[in-house]
Amino acid sequence: MKNIITISREFGSGGRSIGKQVAEKLGYAFYDRELVDEVAKRSGFAPEYIEEHGEYANARNSLLFYLATAERYSHDNLSMHDQLYITQSKIIEELAEKGKCVIVGRCADYILRDRKDCLHVFICSDMASRARRIVERYGQTQKAPEKRLAEKDQKRKVYYKNYTGRVWGQAQNYDICLNSGALGVDTCADMIVQLCK
Repeated sequence: MKNIITISREFGSGGRSIGKQVAEKLGYAFYDRELVDEVAKRSGFAPEYIEEHGEYANARNSLLFYLATAERYSHDNLSMHDQLYITQSKIIEELAEKGKCVIVGRCADYILRDRKDCLHVFICSDMASRARRIVERYGQTQKAPEKRLAEKDQKRKVYYKNYTGRVWGQAQNYDICLNSGALGVDTCADMIVQLCK
């Protein structure tokens, strides 16, 4: 039986909703916003800062993000991004030690990669389904939904690569990859639950 489930996801794929359903069906603790609140409490960073920088690079490409955070290689002081990542990592490890849970995002799949009781899941979907979902969920903005999706995904890719050295969304990094656009949110949740029993 898998005690810990990590959910990595494309923006707008429904990964958070899937994770919440899985936690409810299995009776597991669920950590997403709760993780942000705990990091804020321990680090002193504002929750809004953690939401924006806890799994997203603040630059459009990896070179800019690397240059923005490169001071950690030349100074003893850690960048704010590194401090945040270290705090999140410690909390994720502690939550996994506490017991059965579902953890959404924040490189949890990488942080807990050596644990044998984890199931690492990646949720993806087609662009049209994701665009429809974010418009329904977050409303329309001046920016086209496809552009918002592409920007969020790019920032997640850069962040993940910077802290893990791995390619975000690459199948080999996960135990299972599910397409919520093709399968539906409920079916994805049911499949994960079955894998954990």
